[in-house]
Amino acid sequence: MSTFSFEIVETIAVLSEGNKGWKKELNLISWNGREPKYDIRDWSEDHTKMGKGVTISENELKELKQALQNRSL
Repeated sequence: MSTFSFEIVETIAVLSEGNKGWKKELNLISWNGREPKYDIRDWSEDHTKMGKGVTISENELKELKQALQNRSL
């Protein structure tokens, strides 16, 4: 099994919370010491466990924002 490291640079928003205390968060995360990227995934209360998620660059986040604005949510 490969090892990896991560650092939550900034918690931007808690999007939801499950009944077992896990929270779906939007964070800025540095994976393996690389440039931080935006990340949406579920986290345990103490951030020692994580669920599957999606990591996107700033440009991808801007495209997502524009797509959502075009939908007039």
